[in-house]
Amino acid sequence: MQDAALEAPASVPIDEAVLASILARRIRPGSRLGEAELARLYGVSRTLVREAMMRLEARHVVEVRPRRGWYVSEPSVAEAKRVFQARRALEAGLMRILPPLTDGDRAMLHRHLDEERRAIAEGDHPRLVGLMGDFHIRIVEILGNPVLAEIMRDLTARTILISMLYQSDDHAEESHRGHCRIVAALESGDRSAAVEEAVLHLDEVETGLDFDMTADPLAELRRSLSAPAA
Repeated sequence: MQDAALEAPASVPIDEAVLASILARRIRPGSRLGEAELARLYGVSRTLVREAMMRLEARHVVEVRPRRGWYVSEPSVAEAKRVFQARRALEAGLMRILPPLTDGDRAMLHRHLDEERRAIAEGDHPRLVGLMGDFHIRIVEILGNPVLAEIMRDLTARTILISMLYQSDDHAEESHRGHCRIVAALESGDRSAAVEEAVLHLDEVETGLDFDMTADPLAELRRSLSAPAA
């Protein structure tokens, strides 16, 4: 674990700092989260670190490995499919109960879409992955329901872990176009269209996942070096 990946003010709870680092794609699935290192980094006891890790474990963001310690979760294919099913149910319902967009809501969403376009143009994939997750959190924040916001934040973190394991860089523009369609439907006030676009977007993202990537342990290095397929 690199300390820089988890830099945060001392007042920020450790579990929230870890979650924020996952949402920002600064730490990867399978990264070790050492209790001693985290305790030293934040100037707290290992007991407090362990309690934070247990809270994250309950949220399915980290896992404990016997005699090895805490690690960022590496979602299985089956878990990935369950997460997307949960996302569809949550976001379809969310679109039905969202209030009409205010001028401020519209401006915020369009600023976010502009940031996505900029990340795509600059080829900044790590930043883009974080923005893709943030889009859905921005939508639920419009509703002002902290319970739904927390659920969406957890599901988004798990989705980002899934994308880092199974998604190639080739689907970024497709995901961005899905976000644009969702915003257009919300702006038109057509809730049925917004539901359809939200579900279609998640269908497209899940279809774009390559669940065979983990079968080849050298897959990521192979793609980076344009090496022959296994």
